[in-house]
Amino acid sequence: MTTFSPPDMVNSRPHLPPLQALRALEAAARHRSFSRAAEELALTHSAISHHIRALEDNLGTKLFQRTGLTMTPTSAGARLAEQVRGALDQLEVALREASDVAGPPVVRLQVSVMADLANAWLIQRLPSLHALAPELDLHLRLHAEISPPDPYSVDVGIWHQRVDLPGFECHNLIDDYVIAVASPALLAKYPGFTEADLPKLPMLRFALRPWRDWLLQAGLPPEEPVRGPIFQDAGLMLQSAVAGLGVATARTQLARDYLASGQLVQIGTTRIPSSLPYWVTWREGNPREKAIQHFHAWLRAQVEESSLPPSQH
Repeated sequence: MTTFSPPDMVNSRPHLPPLQALRALEAAARHRSFSRAAEELALTHSAISHHIRALEDNLGTKLFQRTGLTMTPTSAGARLAEQVRGALDQLEVALREASDVAGPPVVRLQVSVMADLANAWLIQRLPSLHALAPELDLHLRLHAEISPPDPYSVDVGIWHQRVDLPGFECHNLIDDYVIAVASPALLAKYPGFTEADLPKLPMLRFALRPWRDWLLQAGLPPEEPVRGPIFQDAGLMLQSAVAGLGVATARTQLARDYLASGQLVQIGTTRIPSSLPYWVTWREGNPREKAIQHFHAWLRAQVEESSLPPSQH
């Protein structure tokens, strides 16, 4: 005897598109680019376009719209991509639990961070994060510009500018000061050196912070150096100071490890407020928000712990 399903039950579940098409949607929405999604998934640009068109035809709605060189997801596309991202995370957890791999499920966080903070402060502290939360896998992207990248493209951003968009958390990470530092080897070349003699030293220049404010606070002529290398990355400038290339202004948090190890010493006692905050930003409702908050709490704890008083010369 043949059994028929009730009419209202026939095709009640929508046809699921291929997993690769859903991954293409999620990656394209995160990167705001079909080309970058193709690179991540090892596909061609045309393959990503084909997957997206097939999804749009299947759903009967537009998922992306071009804005200049950016492929911006529509509201429907953004919502669907977020749900797909959460489903892929859950699927990965389920597969891991079903496998023979021991340990807690891995949570991968895409983190965009200012290059100077990463090189001079964050990277050497990551072992403690791994010991505390081995399930967290960070995919670090270094950023050097003042303007932040697309905040939708990562799980966490640590940038100099805050993101004032609806639905985003934004927290200041570090309140510190700017001091002048130099290597002991460089200062040894100037017997009897004092803070007032600083203009006699080669002065390293930072593109995002002039010497003027520090010199004024120190009671010295506020004359900017006209020679010497100019750095866009404060971390590279600090490494150059360690190498004896010159004296540098530096945030106390970025210089603290060098000061503690004796690779750098502070010149005098002059300090000025830092004008470049680090804002920790993430999107509310992110499927990995619990892991993001855990990471943020760890960052705050690291800032509080790195409180060694700087050495002075």
